[in-house]
Amino acid sequence: MIRYALSCDSGHSFESWFPSSDSYDEQARAGFVTCPFCNSPKVAKQIMAPSLGRTANLPAPVEAPSAPAAPASAEAPVSLVSEPERQLRAMIRALHEHVARTADHVGENFAAEARRMHYGETEQRAIYGEASLTEARSLLEEGIAVQPLPSLPDDRN
Repeated sequence: MIRYALSCDSGHSFESWFPSSDSYDEQARAGFVTCPFCNSPKVAKQIMAPSLGRTANLPAPVEAPSAPAAPASAEAPVSLVSEPERQLRAMIRALHEHVARTADHVGENFAAEARRMHYGETEQRAIYGEASLTEARSLLEEGIAVQPLPSLPDDRN
C-alpha cells in the first residue's frame, strides 16, 4: 500500500491510499481519483516526506520531558482524524448503508447485469457489486452509467 498527499485544482488537500503507484496512475487516468470536497477529477500528487522505518543501529531518540498527568476529569477524547475527515467517513458509511438497503447486490456479476439492464434484457433496478477497473471503463465507454462507491480506509486494512 502507498499513501499519497493529493490536491485538486481548487486547492483542497487530502490524502488517499492506493495498492501501488501503478494503481494510482491507472485510477487517475480513468477519472476515479476525485477530490472528496468538490469532486474535481483534476487531482495531482503533492510532495511528501518519506516514512522511514527505524533500523537497529540508530541511537534511541531522546524523549522530551513529560508533562504532568492531567486529572481524570480533564481527559478529552483523542482522535487520529480531523473533524471534516470524520464527517466524510460518516457520509460514506451512510451511503454504503443506503445502497445496501435500496439496491440488489449482484456480486461479481455486476458488469454483465448492468449490460443486460442497459440493453433491455432484464428489468431496470438499482444494483451494486464488484467490477474491475477495466470492466468499469468498458461499461462507461458503452454509455452505461456506473459510479464507483468510495471505500473507507478502515475497510481496506
